Amino acid sequence: MLTGLGVLPLMLVACSKEKPLVVHGKDLTGASFGRDFNLQGPDGKRYTVKDFKGKALMIFFGFTQCPDVCPTALARAVEIKNLLGEDADKLQVIFITIDPERDTPEMLAAYTDAFDPSFLGLYGTLDETQTVAKEFKIYYKKVPTGSSYTMDHSALSYVFDTNGKLRISLPHAQSAEQCAEDIRQLLA
Repeated sequence: MLTGLGVLPLMLVACSKEKPLVVHGKDLTGASFGRDFNLQGPDGKRYTVKDFKGKALMIFFGFTQCPDVCPTALARAVEIKNLLGEDADKLQVIFITIDPERDTPEMLAAYTDAFDPSFLGLYGTLDETQTVAKEFKIYYKKVPTGSSYTMDHSALSYVFDTNGKLRISLPHAQSAEQCAEDIRQLLA
Protein backbone atom coordinates (compact mmCIF):
# COMPACT_ATOMS: atom_id res chain seq x y z
CA MET A 1 0.00 0.00 0.00
CA LEU A 2 1.28 3.46 -0.93
CA THR A 3 1.06 6.17 1.68
CA GLY A 4 2.26 9.72 2.05
CA LEU A 5 4.55 11.01 -0.68
CA GLY A 6 4.58 7.64 -2.46
CA VAL A 7 1.15 8.48 -3.91
CA LEU A 8 2.27 11.84 -5.32
CA PRO A 9 4.08 10.53 -8.43
CA LEU A 10 1.08 8.36 -9.34
CA MET A 11 -1.27 11.30 -8.90
CA LEU A 12 0.92 13.52 -11.08
CA VAL A 13 0.99 10.94 -13.87
CA ALA A 14 -2.76 10.45 -13.63
CA CYS A 15 -3.36 14.22 -13.84
CA SER A 16 -1.05 14.80 -16.79
CA LYS A 17 -2.87 16.29 -19.79
CA GLU A 18 -0.31 15.11 -22.33
CA LYS A 19 -0.97 11.69 -23.75
CA PRO A 20 2.00 9.32 -23.90
CA LEU A 21 4.03 9.47 -27.08
CA VAL A 22 5.60 6.60 -28.96
CA VAL A 23 8.07 8.38 -31.23
CA HIS A 24 11.05 7.70 -33.44
CA GLY A 25 12.71 10.79 -31.95
CA LYS A 26 13.01 11.42 -28.22
CA ASP A 27 9.95 12.08 -26.06
CA LEU A 28 10.70 15.25 -24.09
CA THR A 29 7.31 15.49 -22.39
CA GLY A 30 7.78 17.23 -19.06
CA ALA A 31 11.26 18.55 -19.90
CA SER A 32 12.49 21.37 -17.69
CA PHE A 33 14.29 23.09 -20.58
CA GLY A 34 13.22 24.53 -23.91
CA ARG A 35 10.30 26.35 -22.33
CA ASP A 36 10.35 29.56 -24.35
CA PHE A 37 12.26 32.04 -26.47
CA ASN A 38 11.90 35.76 -27.09
CA LEU A 39 13.50 36.62 -30.42
CA GLN A 40 12.94 38.94 -33.33
CA GLY A 41 11.71 38.08 -36.81
CA PRO A 42 12.67 39.77 -40.08
CA ASP A 43 9.41 41.72 -39.81
CA GLY A 44 10.75 43.45 -36.66
CA LYS A 45 8.21 41.70 -34.41
CA ARG A 46 9.33 39.77 -31.32
CA TYR A 47 8.10 36.20 -31.06
CA THR A 48 7.62 33.74 -28.20
CA VAL A 49 6.21 30.22 -28.06
CA LYS A 50 2.78 31.65 -27.14
CA ASP A 51 2.53 33.33 -30.55
CA PHE A 52 2.16 29.90 -32.15
CA LYS A 53 -0.47 28.37 -29.84
CA GLY A 54 -2.77 26.11 -31.80
CA LYS A 55 0.04 24.90 -34.08
CA ALA A 56 2.78 22.38 -33.63
CA LEU A 57 6.06 24.25 -33.64
CA MET A 58 9.28 22.78 -35.04
CA ILE A 59 12.48 24.68 -34.20
CA PHE A 60 15.95 24.22 -35.65
CA PHE A 61 19.05 26.19 -34.62
CA GLY A 62 21.59 26.95 -37.32
CA PHE A 63 23.09 29.61 -39.59
CA THR A 64 22.49 30.69 -43.18
CA GLN A 65 26.06 30.04 -44.37
CA CYS A 66 25.97 26.42 -43.18
CA PRO A 67 27.12 24.21 -46.04
CA ASP A 68 25.16 21.04 -45.30
CA VAL A 69 23.37 20.37 -41.98
CA CYS A 70 21.10 23.44 -41.97
CA PRO A 71 19.90 23.26 -45.57
CA THR A 72 19.34 19.52 -45.12
CA ALA A 73 17.28 20.13 -41.96
CA LEU A 74 15.12 22.75 -43.68
CA ALA A 75 14.70 20.60 -46.80
CA ARG A 76 13.53 17.79 -44.49
CA ALA A 77 11.07 20.24 -42.89
CA VAL A 78 9.62 20.96 -46.35
CA GLU A 79 9.22 17.23 -46.91
CA ILE A 80 7.61 16.80 -43.46
CA LYS A 81 5.04 19.48 -44.28
CA ASN A 82 4.29 17.76 -47.59
CA LEU A 83 3.84 14.43 -45.80
CA LEU A 84 1.41 16.04 -43.33
CA GLY A 85 -0.93 16.76 -46.24
CA GLU A 86 -4.07 18.57 -45.05
CA ASP A 87 -2.43 19.12 -41.65
CA ALA A 88 0.60 20.93 -43.12
CA ASP A 89 -0.75 24.33 -42.05
CA LYS A 90 -0.84 23.09 -38.45
CA LEU A 91 2.98 23.03 -38.36
CA GLN A 92 5.07 26.18 -38.01
CA VAL A 93 8.77 25.80 -38.77
CA ILE A 94 11.20 28.21 -37.12
CA PHE A 95 14.89 28.60 -37.90
CA ILE A 96 16.80 30.31 -35.06
CA THR A 97 20.19 31.67 -36.06
CA ILE A 98 23.22 30.99 -33.92
CA ASP A 99 25.18 33.51 -36.03
CA PRO A 100 23.44 36.87 -35.51
CA GLU A 101 26.64 38.70 -36.48
CA ARG A 102 26.23 37.65 -40.12
CA ASP A 103 22.59 36.54 -40.37
CA THR A 104 20.79 39.83 -40.94
CA PRO A 105 16.98 39.94 -40.93
CA GLU A 106 17.02 40.21 -44.74
CA MET A 107 19.32 37.18 -45.06
CA LEU A 108 17.15 35.14 -42.69
CA ALA A 109 13.98 36.02 -44.60
CA ALA A 110 15.56 35.14 -47.97
CA TYR A 111 17.02 31.91 -46.58
CA THR A 112 13.82 30.58 -45.01
CA ASP A 113 11.66 31.78 -47.94
CA ALA A 114 13.87 29.76 -50.31
CA PHE A 115 12.64 26.62 -48.55
CA ASP A 116 9.05 27.61 -47.73
CA PRO A 117 7.49 31.08 -47.42
CA SER A 118 5.73 29.99 -44.21
CA PHE A 119 9.05 29.24 -42.45
CA LEU A 120 10.18 31.94 -40.03
CA GLY A 121 13.77 32.92 -39.27
CA LEU A 122 14.41 34.40 -35.82
CA TYR A 123 17.43 36.20 -34.40
CA GLY A 124 18.59 38.02 -31.30
CA THR A 125 21.59 39.86 -29.98
CA LEU A 126 24.66 37.83 -29.11
CA ASP A 127 23.47 37.70 -25.48
CA GLU A 128 19.93 36.70 -26.49
CA THR A 129 21.35 33.98 -28.75
CA GLN A 130 23.45 32.65 -25.89
CA THR A 131 20.42 32.72 -23.56
CA VAL A 132 18.10 30.85 -25.93
CA ALA A 133 20.81 28.30 -26.80
CA LYS A 134 21.32 27.65 -23.09
CA GLU A 135 17.55 27.33 -22.54
CA PHE A 136 17.35 24.71 -25.31
CA LYS A 137 20.66 23.01 -24.42
CA ILE A 138 22.03 23.81 -27.86
CA TYR A 139 25.77 23.65 -28.43
CA TYR A 140 27.32 26.17 -30.82
CA LYS A 141 30.79 27.59 -31.28
CA LYS A 142 32.46 29.96 -33.72
CA VAL A 143 35.34 28.20 -35.50
CA PRO A 144 37.92 30.28 -37.41
CA THR A 145 38.50 29.29 -41.05
CA GLY A 146 41.24 31.41 -42.58
CA SER A 147 39.96 34.97 -42.90
CA SER A 148 36.39 34.03 -41.91
CA TYR A 149 34.65 31.51 -39.64
CA THR A 150 32.07 28.77 -39.57
CA MET A 151 29.84 27.54 -36.76
CA ASP A 152 29.84 24.15 -35.08
CA HIS A 153 26.41 23.41 -33.64
CA SER A 154 23.91 20.82 -32.44
CA ALA A 155 21.72 19.32 -35.14
CA LEU A 156 18.40 18.59 -33.42
CA SER A 157 14.94 19.82 -34.25
CA TYR A 158 12.60 20.45 -31.33
CA VAL A 159 8.84 20.06 -31.63
CA PHE A 160 6.23 21.71 -29.42
CA ASP A 161 2.63 20.57 -29.20
CA THR A 162 -0.32 22.83 -30.03
CA ASN A 163 -0.43 24.01 -26.41
CA GLY A 164 3.14 25.33 -26.52
CA LYS A 165 4.82 22.51 -24.60
CA LEU A 166 8.11 20.97 -25.72
CA ARG A 167 7.38 17.33 -26.55
CA ILE A 168 9.87 15.83 -29.02
CA SER A 169 13.44 16.16 -30.26
CA LEU A 170 14.16 14.90 -33.75
CA PRO A 171 17.73 13.83 -34.54
CA HIS A 172 19.20 15.02 -37.81
CA ALA A 173 19.42 11.46 -39.19
CA GLN A 174 15.70 10.76 -38.66
CA SER A 175 13.76 10.47 -41.92
CA ALA A 176 11.04 12.91 -42.93
CA GLU A 177 8.53 10.05 -42.82
CA GLN A 178 9.46 9.22 -39.22
CA CYS A 179 9.34 12.90 -38.25
CA ALA A 180 5.89 13.30 -39.81
CA GLU A 181 4.66 10.23 -37.87
CA ASP A 182 5.97 11.77 -34.63
CA ILE A 183 4.43 15.18 -35.34
CA ARG A 184 1.02 13.71 -36.30
CA GLN A 185 0.66 12.52 -32.70
CA LEU A 186 0.76 16.16 -31.57
CA LEU A 187 -1.89 17.19 -34.10
CA ALA A 188 -4.42 14.49 -33.21
